[in-house]
Amino acid sequence: MKETIDGLRESFEQELSKAVSSEAVEKLRVAYLGKKGSVTELLKGLKNASADQKKELGQHINQLKKQVEEKLLHQIEAIQAAEEQRAIDGAEQYDVTLPAGGDPGSYHPITIVQRQLEEIFTSMGFTVEDYPEIVTDYECFEAVNVPKDHPARDMQDTYYLENGQLLKTQTSAAQNAILRKYGAPCRSIFPGRCFRNEATDASHENTFFQMEGIMVDKDISISNLIYFMKTMLSEVFERDVKVRLRPGFFPFVEPGFELDINCLICGGEGCSTCHHSGWVELCPCGMIHPNVLKMGGVDPEKYTGFAFGLGLTRLVMMKYGVKDIRDLNSGNLKALSQFRHE
Repeated sequence: MKETIDGLRESFEQELSKAVSSEAVEKLRVAYLGKKGSVTELLKGLKNASADQKKELGQHINQLKKQVEEKLLHQIEAIQAAEEQRAIDGAEQYDVTLPAGGDPGSYHPITIVQRQLEEIFTSMGFTVEDYPEIVTDYECFEAVNVPKDHPARDMQDTYYLENGQLLKTQTSAAQNAILRKYGAPCRSIFPGRCFRNEATDASHENTFFQMEGIMVDKDISISNLIYFMKTMLSEVFERDVKVRLRPGFFPFVEPGFELDINCLICGGEGCSTCHHSGWVELCPCGMIHPNVLKMGGVDPEKYTGFAFGLGLTRLVMMKYGVKDIRDLNSGNLKALSQFRHE
């Protein structure tokens, strides 16, 4: 039996040296390790050997099997590396410094509007901040005055991760970190992608963009909030836009408001985008709750501030007349290629 094993090893080495393609290596694997392969047959033949022979011969056969597996793997890797090198050597050479031909592409409309907003707010003294998309429960909820048993959590169907963290449902998740970073006075905006597990329609998506903004200083009032919102909208749309401010409940502001914009898709007459109301909810906002200031390390007895959560995706829809919010995440190049950044 040992002579048979040694002979099989020698014949395998000879055949392997001639296998110069992936197909040839696969045939060799089947011939030796397949259900009816030579090595497999040796293992089956052990049933006729004595107990002492089974132990000794089994070790030799298993050793052969391991050697065959390893050498087959190395041969495949060597063949693939050679094929890749031939492809590289045979590739057409080109000058990487030449300008790209054809369509140069374009920015996504959300990117265009976000950069425009950043320019508007930086011109008014705001800093632009970035923040992770994966946050803790404390950052997203508790730090903005939404404790674990607060009913406001039922308003947002949240994506939780196995480690206890979550995909942020709102850009407000950055408020605590920004307040602790700058203290008071503070003027900051922080755009970002948000996630909510909800049904989609023409004006709702499970993945969307917001732009949070906060301003904290002495004697800040609602009039300051209205001024900055009107300035921003007039700059973005380059025209007067009809807006309305109505009471709204948000745990992190008091008082809280909903800033709605007259639907620019239908001109206020009613359509699927505005749910036939003539208005589109654009910007929840209000005066920052004293508890939020306190948790951010700011003395609410000395400072006040406002916060707003601008619906960046919906603002894009209004600016460019996009009727269905789902088009923006569709990856449809035909629909998106019409946008050009000047």
